[in-house]
Order: sequence, then C-alpha cells, then structure tokens
Amino acid sequence: MNFLSHYYFDRETTNPEVVLGCVLPDLIRNANKFWRIHPEKKAHLFSGQEKLESLLTGWKRHLTVDLYFHSSDFFIKHTAAIRKLIAPILSGSQIRPSFLAHISLELMLDSLLIDSSLINASDFYDKIAHADRKSLKRFLEINLITDTTVFFKFFDTFLEINYLHRYNESNNLVYALNRICMRVWKDPLSEEEKFKMRALLLDYQDALKTDFQTIFNYDL
Repeated sequence: MNFLSHYYFDRETTNPEVVLGCVLPDLIRNANKFWRIHPEKKAHLFSGQEKLESLLTGWKRHLTVDLYFHSSDFFIKHTAAIRKLIAPILSGSQIRPSFLAHISLELMLDSLLIDSSLINASDFYDKIAHADRKSLKRFLEINLITDTTVFFKFFDTFLEINYLHRYNESNNLVYALNRICMRVWKDPLSEEEKFKMRALLLDYQDALKTDFQTIFNYDL
C-alpha cells in the first residue's frame, strides 16, 4: 500500500502510463481483493502498443521495487521491531501482528516522504490522472478483468479523495491501517487497540526520521 514509496523511484518520469503502472498492482488489489493478474508473464500481448507497453513497464518497476523493499535489511529489521511492539496490543485480536507490522512500516515511509518534502503527492496524483484511460481499460481486459467499471469507480474515488495528502496527519495512520484490515477481518481494531496503536506507531515513526532515507538511497 506504499503508493508514494513506489512513486519515489520513478518520480522523475514524465510518462503518465509508466507512473500509473508503478502503482497499478496496489490499485487493482484495492479495487477488488480477489483480482490476481500477472501481465509480466504475457508481455507479447502488449508489444507494439506504446501506452500498453508503458503500463507494463511501470508494472514491472513495481515488482522490482517490492522485491528490493521487502528483502532489504532495513525493512526486515523494522518490521520485526514493530511486530514485537504491537504483538501485546493484538494479543486478543484476530489480526496477525506480522501483517500489521508490514503495512504499518509501508504507510510510515509514505508519510515520512511527504513530511520531509521528498515527494509531492499532488505531482503523483496529477500524473496518474493523465494516464490514457482507453489504454488502461484495454490493459485490464487483456488481463481478464472484464468488469472494468469496478476498477474505474475505485480509481475515480482514489483520485477525488486525495487521501495520500493526509498520510502525515497523526490520526490517519491508524485509520488507514484499520481500513486495510477491514478488507480481511470484520471490526478488526477496537477503540482501545486503536488508541494504543496510535501512540506507539507515531513514536516509532518519529524515531524513523533519522534514518528512513537509507532505504531510498538505492539505484533501481
């Protein structure tokens, strides 16, 4: 769910289809959690179609960044530390601490990118909003997502709400986590758990300010 962390590595890209492709896997999963597509395995279907190829280029970039992020010493170290801290809070919960630690760190990194002015969320939104919709629709259809209205309804809401602008507001980290968990579990976090998580995670995010940029200091 780290849209801006993915964008960071291609923030200089002016091609809107490439930028959209960089976050398209997460957008698709948010639109419908049951959709699982692998366009990288059928690259020949996009050959010779410039905008479809650009979407595929961005998609592959997403996979590259994910592989780097999740196998990095930084990510492994901090997800383990966060998991250890939040596990007691979730002792009576159905939520897996490892899952929440992973998502928490991703959201923290996005928030810190905004807070440190390393990323301009408005630029990100502007670029993906200008991606060619006919090509995007065709990209989805080639990957057997035939009911594209579901995706575009989500995508339009994503653009309209501009939620990423508020990632660095103190109350929104836990709110975002709870919303993500709601896609898997019903009533995932109690009010008491949210309160405890908010204080703990905000302290952790504050401590991350000193070295979080190290995970981005890598040429992909």
